[in-house]
Amino acid sequence: MRFQQSELGDYRIYAGAVEAAADRGYIAALIVSRRQEGAGNRELEAYRDDSLGCGYLWPTPDQAISYAMTRAREMIRKHSPVLRA
Repeated sequence: MRFQQSELGDYRIYAGAVEAAADRGYIAALIVSRRQEGAGNRELEAYRDDSLGCGYLWPTPDQAISYAMTRAREMIRKHSPVLRA
């Protein structure tokens, strides 16, 4: 698994590329956490999806991570109701 971390506002994004069985490609995975001020900068998980895009297989890990990052930024900017925290 490869992953990349980024921050946007109060959110921390963890985007990953999980290798599919038999080297067929990579599945995009995503965790979005929200930082809680005043609580020791504790993070609360706001969203998790271990198989973004219904498990679509990306040819490279970079493509899977790019897709996951794009989805996370879109959810945060649009204040998506799927963000729990």
